[in-house]
Amino acid sequence: MTEHPVEWARPRPNREQLRTDVLIALVLAFGATTTALLYARTGILEEPAPLWVSVLGLGLCTLPLALRRVAPIPVAIVVTIGFFVCGQFAVPELLIVNICLFLALYTVGAWERNRSAAMWTLIGATCAIMIWLVVSLIISSSTEDSFPGLPRSGLFSAFATFAAIGIITNLLYLGGAFWFGYRAWRAARTQAMLEAQGHELELERQTSAAQAVALDRVAIARELHDVVAHHVSVMGIQAAAARRSQERDPDRASVALAVVEESAHTAVTELHRLVHTLRTPEAEDGSTTVGIAQLSPLVAESQSAGVPTTLIIAGEPRPVPLLVDVALYRVVQEALTNVRKHAGRAAEATVRLRFSDDAVEVEISDDGMVQRLAAPARSGGSGLGLRGMRERIGAVGGEISAGRRERGGFMVRARVPLAGLTEPAVEVSAVGPAPTAPRSDSSEVTA
Repeated sequence: MTEHPVEWARPRPNREQLRTDVLIALVLAFGATTTALLYARTGILEEPAPLWVSVLGLGLCTLPLALRRVAPIPVAIVVTIGFFVCGQFAVPELLIVNICLFLALYTVGAWERNRSAAMWTLIGATCAIMIWLVVSLIISSSTEDSFPGLPRSGLFSAFATFAAIGIITNLLYLGGAFWFGYRAWRAARTQAMLEAQGHELELERQTSAAQAVALDRVAIARELHDVVAHHVSVMGIQAAAARRSQERDPDRASVALAVVEESAHTAVTELHRLVHTLRTPEAEDGSTTVGIAQLSPLVAESQSAGVPTTLIIAGEPRPVPLLVDVALYRVVQEALTNVRKHAGRAAEATVRLRFSDDAVEVEISDDGMVQRLAAPARSGGSGLGLRGMRERIGAVGGEISAGRRERGGFMVRARVPLAGLTEPAVEVSAVGPAPTAPRSDSSEVTA
């Protein structure tokens, strides 16, 4: 039943508790004085203790209780001594001193921070009182004037029965003080642990909420970057082409402006879809989500923006999880956007979609001569595109690489293993008609 002090330490008493203890001590002192005068008046004791002994004994029993929570063990020792003085020298008080001793021992069990010292103090006080009680009973048994009328002959004499009752009563009395104090300690410790756990859970909840908000902000920023950067780059290129050809080739300028209009309309549509998803995520229609099934229109859009682009599909198309589908599409979209922005006017791009038994891979390469993404400071880019690609592919358990090719140009390759993924799959076999190169059965195309 003992508790080691390292497990938990009760906090120090507050001012309200200290004021309450002082009040209790004063009330007990007044009550002990009153009952002592009443007991003396009844004449229950033939030779009561002198006045100074009564004052000393009652003072030791009551007044130290004002500090019972501050110093439980010293207070218990002093009260035990006062109890001994009152009992040994016939102080005419039999009620309040017992209450004071019970309260002092209870406080040791309930408030002493050193649990080993509390246990030994309770054992020591109990043993001392029981030894004194047994010795007093033995002395009384040999004195005829003590407890007259109680026969002392025989093993189960009236006096022996009286002594047994006294011993049992005091054992229960002292044991009860310890037990109730111990239970109070356990209850306070349990409450403190529950409060600490509640505080930790609240901190964890706040941390989780902050992390969720941060993740949402990153996801929104990434989605906005993919949507806006792609379509705005197309509009910028087509607007520049329209401006340069509006005088010498009005028809071509009209076509370019039509592409600008279409790109703006598409961008606004995707932004509306994104806002709608943010407001009512439960109402999102998965069938409208972009994916690698829409690579053909994406390649066609890149071609219309002035970048000759080829789509090559290698391997047997197979269903892929929805998140993987969207992530791969966004990688292709961002990579083609960067081709238009950084590869130069004469660059050509190739998009390869490869299916293997355990993975799906996209590869976007161009023959431009400017290194991009890998060195944002040199190319004027912010690096957000590559960061967004890495975040998307990393979130679905894949890996991505990006860098300059040995024979010129730039290449982005993203690979996502499909083994072990249990998310709903999206059928991608219908990668629709597009400006594609002849389909190859090989799973590898050399960059």
